[in-house]
Amino acid sequence: MTLVLDQVTVRRGRADILKGLSATLPRGRIVGLVGANGAGKSTLINAITRQLPFCGAISWNGGGIDLRRVGHMPQHCQVQAELTVVETVLLGRHELLGWRVETAILDKALAILADFGVEHLHDRSMASLSGGQQQLVLLAQRMLRAPELLLLDEATSALDLRRQMQVFARLRAYVDQSGALALIAIHDLNLAARHVDDVLLIDDGVSGGFGPFSTVIDEAALRRVYGVEAEIVMSRSGHAVILPLGAVGDDDARRERAAYSAASA
Repeated sequence: MTLVLDQVTVRRGRADILKGLSATLPRGRIVGLVGANGAGKSTLINAITRQLPFCGAISWNGGGIDLRRVGHMPQHCQVQAELTVVETVLLGRHELLGWRVETAILDKALAILADFGVEHLHDRSMASLSGGQQQLVLLAQRMLRAPELLLLDEATSALDLRRQMQVFARLRAYVDQSGALALIAIHDLNLAARHVDDVLLIDDGVSGGFGPFSTVIDEAALRRVYGVEAEIVMSRSGHAVILPLGAVGDDDARRERAAYSAASA
């Protein structure tokens, strides 16, 4: 199965946020969706989930996307209701719930909470949790659906380093076992370099490249897309590490983009 984005364009007001973006993302991969603030990462995820109108085509395995098979976690996602942690996770399979919760689905919910290291919170109110704890519980809720397609928008932004690594380890195990596709909007490029299989770089509303991190993100791309001078070094584990050195002037960034566009034409 593949997620195919074919000339996807999204207009908000008078501005085109996405401008004919195209890419083919295979299943069985963790794909990092990267780009500067306002590049269109959240917009693309919301177009895939049909929350925003778009032109072009988006298909999954050659057909439409069945949202019942999608695990979508928006960027700003909190629970204010007086639900317990386990009740919140169970809502991930609300279509299976009746007057009584089957033991099998309850056990599955508790097991997923354990995978994310928050099973001890199962009877706590969601309203009493920190932002990071809520983020882990809501990730567990999405995983309970056993989705074919995971769409996660900054799903680790409120987590400390240890929890981030645990989440990516859990996602890796799930993707390898199920063959699902996980598309994750992520700001932390060093986190992406360490944990994703491929990156889809959004550059001013179009694809700035898709493939392994090392083939898409180089020092020129960091100047053009992010407006920073940076050095890229390799860690002992063989992963790229970005060392920011300073901001690039707006005029210099525009010249980088113009030169790149001319070379790509």
